[in-house]
Amino acid sequence: MILAGDIGGTKALLLLATLRQGRPAAVLERRYAVASFGDFSAMLARFLDECRRHCGRDLRLASACFGAAGPVSADCIQMTNLPWRLDAGAIAAEFGIRRVLLVNDFEAAANGIEALAPADSEMLQHGEPLPQAARVVIGAGSGLGVAYALPQGKRYQVIAGEGGHAGFAPADDEQLRLWRALHAQLGRVSVEHVVSGPGLMRIYDFLRAELPPAPALREAVRTEGAAAISRYALEHGDPLACRALDLFIACYGAVAGDHALAVTARGGVYIAGGIAPKILGRLASGGFMAAFNAKSAHTRMNLRIPVQVVITARLGLLGAALIAARR
Repeated sequence: MILAGDIGGTKALLLLATLRQGRPAAVLERRYAVASFGDFSAMLARFLDECRRHCGRDLRLASACFGAAGPVSADCIQMTNLPWRLDAGAIAAEFGIRRVLLVNDFEAAANGIEALAPADSEMLQHGEPLPQAARVVIGAGSGLGVAYALPQGKRYQVIAGEGGHAGFAPADDEQLRLWRALHAQLGRVSVEHVVSGPGLMRIYDFLRAELPPAPALREAVRTEGAAAISRYALEHGDPLACRALDLFIACYGAVAGDHALAVTARGGVYIAGGIAPKILGRLASGGFMAAFNAKSAHTRMNLRIPVQVVITARLGLLGAALIAARR
């Protein structure tokens, strides 16, 4: 049996699987709120207890792969938006797993592209795809993750880094004013400071100085955070919420388009992460793709790039399971 996990800043997905013709077949899958656990070991111990009860026996674990939101160094990950440290050797020793591999969560996501079913994504731009061309996976949630998948023969080599921490480049006067406001607070302004759940809150705070929120929206944001901004925009048409969400989407589209341009991603750009599926209708209304394609002399190049939103939350988990199976 193998283990796989996708560990984010707010939630984690864990999977126990067997191998059938070299492919993982699910035995048990669980979703946990990371705030319910003091560290990764406590969460994994809970999951393995559930697995033993489900299977009715002890488990022999051949390999495991965990994708987590943070850079990998010396077989360890210090998570970026969570005070958790994952150590592959310590995990293997504690839980009796023969091989444990830790990867960046977007390395796992990029590997999961090949396991997507047609119903797992929604197309924003059909473009003119090319076989065995570069791919980009980018996704906003608690932070912003980016990975490239570059063709190597019949396979892809995944390059994951910290693209979400590149500098934010304003595309118009409003975004420049946003940058100035954030720079006064934060110093250097990264893309993740804008294109993420906390980024949507920063955009809302910036705009409410010009357009004071209605009492209902103000109270909802106080208790629910960024989710309330999206909800009031999509369900109530609140002017401030709509303006904040649309500015967020424009920034998101521009950043995705920059990464697509960096590798000429004719293999496709996949918009992953927890936010995109929840605002899919607004993403598809045009603002995202307008910003994605607004690349001056290279607009025609970006118009040829396929773009789709991954609507399954299991992309990173599927990728981690494939990596564990290959090991």
